[in-house]
Amino acid sequence: MFFKSMNDIIKLGDSMYKIRRKRQLNNDVDLMVIEAPLVSKNTKPGHFVIVRTNKNSERIPLTIVENDEETITIIYQKLGFSTIELGKKEENDFLEDVVGPLGKAKVFGKESRVIGIAGGVGAAPLYPQLKAYAEKGSKVDLIIGGKTKDHLLLLNKYKEFCNNIYIATDDGSAGTKGFVTDVMRKIYKENHYDLAIAIGPLIMMKNAYLLNKDFELKTEVSLNPIMIDGTGMCGNCRVSIHGKNFFACVDGPDFPADGIDFDELMHRQNYYKKEEHDCRLKSGDINDQ
Repeated sequence: MFFKSMNDIIKLGDSMYKIRRKRQLNNDVDLMVIEAPLVSKNTKPGHFVIVRTNKNSERIPLTIVENDEETITIIYQKLGFSTIELGKKEENDFLEDVVGPLGKAKVFGKESRVIGIAGGVGAAPLYPQLKAYAEKGSKVDLIIGGKTKDHLLLLNKYKEFCNNIYIATDDGSAGTKGFVTDVMRKIYKENHYDLAIAIGPLIMMKNAYLLNKDFELKTEVSLNPIMIDGTGMCGNCRVSIHGKNFFACVDGPDFPADGIDFDELMHRQNYYKKEEHDCRLKSGDINDQ
């Protein structure tokens, strides 16, 4: 390919990160389909990307939910300054960077019966893993939880391959009123599983693991500690497992739950709360009340 000028190269790079489609899943969460063929062609379940919205934006690690020959699909919660900034982009806009696929691809076993446990936006990274297990011939069930029925993500897509779907909502607007662990206790009385995959907030994954431990059910989780470079160089996504250090960006993000120091992870997730609050104040996203 012959480039007449540097602008031609820049335009080629920009075209790779065009937002082809954007959809609001609820007030807090968006879905975005991004043109990134070099990433999409090499993506496997478990991989993630690091996105920069604009030239001076922070890096945002996001799981690849789906991919085809040209695009990847991401789902993000508009919670902090950077994801709110990302949410301001519209269809046909361009993103500054989409780097990936990063992390280790999911290693699939031969389990015949798998239960997925999703909390909130954890339904997004869980989706490609459960789908892959179903395509391998495993029987797959799902427990999905959210604040309300509007926060239950990808339900229609899960219905395409899940044998049973159990729902929990905080307000009782769908399924059981309560937590995913409340549903787990009920269905374990009648069902046996070879593997549980729990993805969601850290406290939810911790509690799901502890409950599964009582039932002698092996649990895997996907960890989302604060990441910066995504290459293991910064050390910010450090995870303690059986007293040894691992890095979620290069050793994960998927890990067996046994031995993970969830309390340390939850503590480290709060390191930059003040800085995040200050950024949102300066941007006008929130008022200082």
